[in-house]
Amino acid sequence: MHPSTLSRRRALALLASAPMAACTHANGSSVAVGSKNFTEELVLGEMYAQRLEGAGLPVVRKLNLGGTQVAMEALQRGDIDLYPEYTGTALITELKLHPTSSGTEIYRTVKAAYAQRYQLVWLDPAPMNDTQALATTAAISQRYRATTLSQLSGVASQLRLGAIPEFTKREDGLPGLQRAYGRFRFKEVRLFDIGLKYKALESGQVDVVVAFGTDGQIAADKLIVFVDDKHFWPVYQVAPVVRRGALERHPAIAGALNPVAPLLTDAVMRGLNEKVDDEGQEPADVARTFLTAHGLS
Repeated sequence: MHPSTLSRRRALALLASAPMAACTHANGSSVAVGSKNFTEELVLGEMYAQRLEGAGLPVVRKLNLGGTQVAMEALQRGDIDLYPEYTGTALITELKLHPTSSGTEIYRTVKAAYAQRYQLVWLDPAPMNDTQALATTAAISQRYRATTLSQLSGVASQLRLGAIPEFTKREDGLPGLQRAYGRFRFKEVRLFDIGLKYKALESGQVDVVVAFGTDGQIAADKLIVFVDDKHFWPVYQVAPVVRRGALERHPAIAGALNPVAPLLTDAVMRGLNEKVDDEGQEPADVARTFLTAHGLS
């Protein structure tokens, strides 16, 4: 996502406890690892940091930076050397390009464009697809006989949407949905911090929420994800995006991080997110346990 922004449930607690990123540029002798401010990014950021430390590189953590724009600006300024980014987010939000249905094509496009425009390098992408989505409870889906986005667009005027602020403005958010599907004029749009939207759905404050394909709460809460029957959303594979200068100084970065990518499937990432969001484990501990289990610690 993606978009992208925690819980995605423990956001407020972690925002309060996490140290703010320093404003100084990354030290050339160390690798500054950043992340956005939701569960999945924190877990991935910790994986990257721990893998680099295991490769003998000194690491500075600057996790929990904020949304896509904040993380990208920090990377371009040199405040961080790398962070996890999503191919679909890069394509639409940063490059302002139209999506395609091919994950391979999207990756090739953003890899080439980032290298040319920003001197940034995309390492290997994971197979997981953290696509944006809309979700609801089984009861609401049955009541309105809606399981696809086309069906949802027809009954949206009777429903309240719980969204994060970015979703109402981004091209891969509500404006794009309205153009692709027509209608999609909700009775009310209520904005929540990303960590509170599922609670709003569970408590009946809203009827539909913005979701992400690898959210742990989808399985934990037995939610229904509306089928994107017009294939509006592109593939959102995650990969480390690295400053070229950092790779030149520390060639071991690619060798340390690329082995993580093929392990991160949708099911695996949902499980890792759930350990943080529902079981209360710390992202650093979840990352360490995962890497150890796969011989990468």
